This record gives sequence, structure tokens and C-alpha cells, in this order.
Amino acid sequence: MSGEAGEWTRYWRSPEKPLEAMYAHFLRHRYHRHSHETYSFGVTEHGAQTFTCRGAGHTSSAGMVMVFNPDEVHDGHAAHELGFMYRIVHIGHELIADVLADVTGRPAGLPLFAAPVLDTPVLAARLRELHTALLRGATPLERDELLSSVITAFVHGAARTPPPPPAPLHSPAMARLAAKARELVHDRYAEPISADDLAAWTDASRYAVYRAFRAAYGLTPSEYQRQLRLRAARRLLGQGHPAARVAGETGFTDQAHLTRWFTRSYGVTPTRYRLSTDRAQPTA
Repeated sequence: MSGEAGEWTRYWRSPEKPLEAMYAHFLRHRYHRHSHETYSFGVTEHGAQTFTCRGAGHTSSAGMVMVFNPDEVHDGHAAHELGFMYRIVHIGHELIADVLADVTGRPAGLPLFAAPVLDTPVLAARLRELHTALLRGATPLERDELLSSVITAFVHGAARTPPPPPAPLHSPAMARLAAKARELVHDRYAEPISADDLAAWTDASRYAVYRAFRAAYGLTPSEYQRQLRLRAARRLLGQGHPAARVAGETGFTDQAHLTRWFTRSYGVTPTRYRLSTDRAQPTA
């Protein structure tokens, strides 16, 4: 990605499996509020980063591990002017399920990690080993073995974390309203949608839709729509489509518009992401 002097990223993604890895050093880059379809496990190598998640602020300093469940909204930036360096691996929920089923010998439910930051050296070491192997082009067999080791370690480690606080209570009517609005956003994610459109679709006021939607999904309707566009762009880029074409197909104004939001959300440009198959792509 282009950015401040001293900032760099290396990105790798598997062409066959929902598995990606990024190694980055950021000084002034600020992640916009976003989420991933995958589980995301990160380890801070140097410095410290701070982020909001689950309605609270958190800081991960050197040696600490970050854990995000699928669709968990978060942001992030350096905790001080020295910046931070970190590794992160994104693992599709189907890979998690496959490993757990293999370990237990039966279908297993997906885990829910209660704490977004863990100070656990063993997990940090396992994650660092997997991440390093991915970026250096490990063989598929070694990759699968390390992946199984990391998933098993994290699931076992999560069992010792305290349970999450109870979710805030929302009325069934608000939940139904949010779900109804979400239908329209999903159906027309690449098209312009107004607050009046959502109000007409749900037969509710614009304010009621906004309040219910944000309470249910942690994002405003416009932020959620942009998230869907980014995820669609990510899939198309992963299939090798050029960024300019992807921008038009997913509802962004142009390639520059896509690049701005993709970089703010994922820390890498669309083009670099498209080219990241098989080997880590360095950017500065």
C-alpha cells in the first residue's frame, strides 16, 4: 500500500482455501470500522495497537494475541507515535469446523472466543510459526499441520477465558425491523439505497430503522452496505478480476473509491491483494 514513510505490508492468500496472512508495520494508518467473514488471529510483534471491539477499548502490546470472531466489528490504530508491527492470519470458519471435527471425530460447533486480547505466550508462538510458514511458501502438508495445531491451541485456550458479558437486550420488534432492513441491503448492496428506501421497505421511520439496525449489527446501514461491497470486491479480486472492473461491479464510484475503502479496512490495496496468491507481496 502507498502510505507514510516507514509503513509496509506483506500479504499472502491461499488460492484453494479461505486462508490469508498479512505482516505489517503501521505508523499512522487507521483501520476504519470493519469486520471479516473469517476468524482472525493476530500477534503484535513490536509497539502497541489500540482498537474498539464489543463496545469497549482494548490494547494489544508486544507479545499479545488478538482474536476476532467472524463478523465482529472492530477498528485499530497505533497506540503511540512509534507505531506497531503485527502478524495476522484470517481462517475461514469451514477450516475451523473441519479441524475440530477431525480432532473430536464428530461434527463440532464453531467456537466463540470471549476475549479479543489474550496475553498467552504459547498461542503467540504457535501463531507466529504458522504465519512465518505461510509467508515463506511452506508445503501444503506443513501448512495443514501447522494450521491444525494453531486452531486446536486457540480453541483449547479459549475454553479457559471468562464468558463474555451478556448481550444487551433488544425487543423482538427491533430485531425483526433490523432483519427486514438487512434483507434490502443484501439484495441491493451494489445499488444506491436511501434512508427513505429502508423506511418504505420496513414500514418504519428512518430513525427507527437506523437505531434498530445499529443495535442489531454494530454498524449503521450505510456502513453495513459498504462492508458487503468490500467483501464482494475481495472475492472478485481473489478470482483475479482487475480492480477497475471490480469497483464498477460492487457499487463503488471508481477504482480510487474502492482503493481508499479497501485499504482503510484491510490494510492493503485491491491490486496488491489480487496479486498476493502463492507468495507474500511486499508493499511500502
